[in-house]
Amino acid sequence: MARVLIVDDHQLVRAGLRQLLESEQNIGEIGEASSGDDALARAREKAWDLVILDINMPERSGLDILKHLLAGSPGTRVLVLSGFGERQYALQVLRLGASAYVNKEMASEELITAIRAVLGGRRYVSPALAEILVDELDSDQDQPMHSRLSEREFQIFCKLAAGQAVSAIADELHLSVKTVSTYRSRILEKMAFANNADITTYALRNGLIQG
Repeated sequence: MARVLIVDDHQLVRAGLRQLLESEQNIGEIGEASSGDDALARAREKAWDLVILDINMPERSGLDILKHLLAGSPGTRVLVLSGFGERQYALQVLRLGASAYVNKEMASEELITAIRAVLGGRRYVSPALAEILVDELDSDQDQPMHSRLSEREFQIFCKLAAGQAVSAIADELHLSVKTVSTYRSRILEKMAFANNADITTYALRNGLIQG
């Protein structure tokens, strides 16, 4: 019987997902976490077969939680559930090692299909994401500018876009201020931006953060 952990800061979302999961006969235990730190603590307590993770979490970003979960619990599969469209984050989370990216607007039947696929050891790609992957193979010209960033650069890009100071990012990621500043310079250069305000404007325009 599978163990599934739901990570979302909204109690109503967790309750809805729990109700959906309780209809699955092969799921024996369902846990809940309302924050990133809570999720990582629950992951240290026991092994979970699947973590359903909201990417838009307070305090610690979903991308950070994903990286720590996969590093600390290699046998755990992660299904990222997000209100952001596939084009904003799907490729990033799949590259980080997630097994699926599911939009919250998706019908419950399709979410169950994704959950079954991931618990069965497979990756799940929605029709919308499959179309994006095909487009990426066909041409790189239509890719958004942030796709040029490395994994670490994108992580720091999101924190800068949300208004975090370089020193705060350095403390959170256990890096030196100089290292974070170097990443910031690379981001500005790759995206042809002048300052952090340009980063925030771009992130808001492309739905990478919520205003």
